[in-house]
Amino acid sequence: MSSSSRVSSRSNSAQNYAKERSAPPTPTEMSSSTRNLANVPEEKSSGNRETMPPVGSSPYLTASPAASTSTFNVNQPTRTPRKPASIRTLGRSSTDQLAAAAQAAANAGSAAGPSSSNSSMKRAASISSAIAVGAGGSSKATRASGSQILTPSSREQRFRICPRLPHDKDAQPVSSTMMYWSKAPVWGSIPTRGFRAGTVTLVDHVAWLFGGCDDVNSGREIYCFDTETMQWMLYDAVGDIPPPSRAHSTTLCERRMVVFGGGQGSTYYSSVYVLDTTTRRWTRPQIAQGPRPCARRAHSAVYYKGKVWVFGGGNGLMALNDLWTLDVTGNGAGSAARPMRWESVETTGKKPGPRGYHSANLINNVMVVVGGSDAKDFFTDVWCLNLDTLVWSLATQQQPSYKRLAHSSTQVGSYVFIFGGHNGQDYVSDLLLYNLVSLQYEPRIIHGRSPSNRGYHATILADSRLFLFGGYDGQHSFDDVYILDLAAGAYLPQVTSFVMDTS
Repeated sequence: MSSSSRVSSRSNSAQNYAKERSAPPTPTEMSSSTRNLANVPEEKSSGNRETMPPVGSSPYLTASPAASTSTFNVNQPTRTPRKPASIRTLGRSSTDQLAAAAQAAANAGSAAGPSSSNSSMKRAASISSAIAVGAGGSSKATRASGSQILTPSSREQRFRICPRLPHDKDAQPVSSTMMYWSKAPVWGSIPTRGFRAGTVTLVDHVAWLFGGCDDVNSGREIYCFDTETMQWMLYDAVGDIPPPSRAHSTTLCERRMVVFGGGQGSTYYSSVYVLDTTTRRWTRPQIAQGPRPCARRAHSAVYYKGKVWVFGGGNGLMALNDLWTLDVTGNGAGSAARPMRWESVETTGKKPGPRGYHSANLINNVMVVVGGSDAKDFFTDVWCLNLDTLVWSLATQQQPSYKRLAHSSTQVGSYVFIFGGHNGQDYVSDLLLYNLVSLQYEPRIIHGRSPSNRGYHATILADSRLFLFGGYDGQHSFDDVYILDLAAGAYLPQVTSFVMDTS
């Protein structure tokens, strides 16, 4: 593939994509007297919430299709010929059309008299403002014309028919072997809110998004994203649907998604819900009598040998470092005849300190835990737990070290790709490659327009591409999707045989 064609397929269009969000503010100081997770940056309420886009701000809103000059109710001797749609405008009304329509309305109003003129001009101004915003204009014009502002209770499902294809002519050409960030050309039933501290689970080639919150409240919808077609889909799940939640864990067990913990506001959950991705039915499984983990969120979970392994998190009063397993094996697991069972796990060796908003990946039979925070300290350490021997070990620290909280970590062969998060001072957008053989970070040059600084996002690996969903920068939550093309590194996911030296 030539450099020019690569640039054409990967670049982002300034005409078709929103401007980068503003830089995140400095987080509040962490409390030195308590070790709870109420003071981490994600928990701080946003004082400057993002205003929802007005109706008509997108030509893909089902409630307000893009208008054209042919819809004006004005007396004009001849129709203004419509300018052919271009690739850059994707068929939207151009500035020339808007000006011609406004002038035609003014002429018609003058012929009908002063009163009629004022009425026609007001109507033309209102419609022109709505079209201008739909074509990428300022939302201030819509507010000035009295258009309705969407609130969380009045949001309508957006549906985008045509994907916004990237074609930035000003993008710098790079070698086709280099890793490259680009914004995904999504379409379909676009999510109506930002995605922060939710979960993304890959089933075949479809990513299932559950929960998370925006700048206002949490959600419990199920959105599906096809990683092959870039199409969003909103599924109407049935059954015992869980309450709105954020900072929970979702673990894929065969084709079932097991959701544990999380919460909303000051409420923490200890409940377990299961979603069958084949029938799209939620169930609340039966849990056997006996010890159970306390309510928590910001924990981690992995699936190994028929059990969900839950580590750490916070209960609102303190950070935790306990380890639990939930037995979910066999047909009928969770039924009254065969209830699921919690079990507290005792480990040996020095174990990590209490923490939440860390990450955990299952690498063969080892759970690798990276970073996190107890609301007082931000951690740089990497811990390994052998799930067969139940022995903890601390990976050798290197310089420079990286403090990370609310980041994402995804296994890519013999590496873990760690993106973004909070470093104790600010949200970041760098990509760290952690070598699972040497247990060291390796530098790597990444090209393209990377996602803005953020944490509380989610990443998955699909078809040698890393997909990033949503996030939060301390002020705004995001609903965008980015793609990291591994390019010459596409072979990395195929590396499955390697040995981790955790001794």
